[in-house]
Amino acid sequence: MTLANTAYNAYKQNSINTASPGELTLMLYNGCIKFLNVAKKAIDEKDYEEKNKNLQKAQNIITELMVTLNMDYEISKQMYSLYEYMNRRLIEANMKNDAGIVDEVIGLVTEFRDTWKEVIRINRSQQYQNVQQV
Repeated sequence: MTLANTAYNAYKQNSINTASPGELTLMLYNGCIKFLNVAKKAIDEKDYEEKNKNLQKAQNIITELMVTLNMDYEISKQMYSLYEYMNRRLIEANMKNDAGIVDEVIGLVTEFRDTWKEVIRINRSQQYQNVQQV
């Protein structure tokens, strides 16, 4: 491993260790999208081992997102159902080698990610305004 790789891995680990829960969720969404895009490319290239590995990584992320939901809120129950749907679709995509299903899930995860990014932005803006008022 080169010094640059070592430094980058240390930076990545530090980013994860210092991220807020909201930022960690954003990282999970981004990672899921990355793995789904790799899986889609692998389907196109008929690299089924790579497809399977990356679809499973995406499913693991979705499962982690499901586990972290606070089920005291109705919205969490709705999100849970959507996450279950995405996982079922990824199983189907894996069995059928269907890049179209992967695209469908990429679209859903991207919507979740973009919404979450907006929530973080609004939250930061409100925190900044509260600090300004003190």
